[in-house]
Amino acid sequence: MVPAAQMKQAMQAYLDAFNCNDLEALVALYADDATVEDPVGSKPKRGRDEIRAFYAMALKNGAKLALAAPIRGSQGDAAAMAFDVTLASPHGRAVIHVIDVMTFDAQGHFTSMKAYWSQSDMERLPAAT
Repeated sequence: MVPAAQMKQAMQAYLDAFNCNDLEALVALYADDATVEDPVGSKPKRGRDEIRAFYAMALKNGAKLALAAPIRGSQGDAAAMAFDVTLASPHGRAVIHVIDVMTFDAQGHFTSMKAYWSQSDMERLPAAT
């Protein structure tokens, strides 16, 4: 089992890689056969090729992630974090309030990522002046 501190470090590395637009660093956090379900209820992306394509698209949108609360570990193989995604939408800038839950393999790679959010968790931001 991966220590909670290591899980938290991996999740912080996820945020940092995303915010630095580092696609390869993001993909390297995942196990070869990992899944990404973003949002939960959508078709999961399986394996590093599909995960790479998913993040390549997400990074093109210029989204940025900011923690809304400290990253939480567990006594098991999973950790969670609440964060806000700020992005450009067809209607202007928006923020999505998200909770991600990642599970880990023995080497500390993500085996799954599930993003919990829906349209009701998205809000438009006022136009910049």
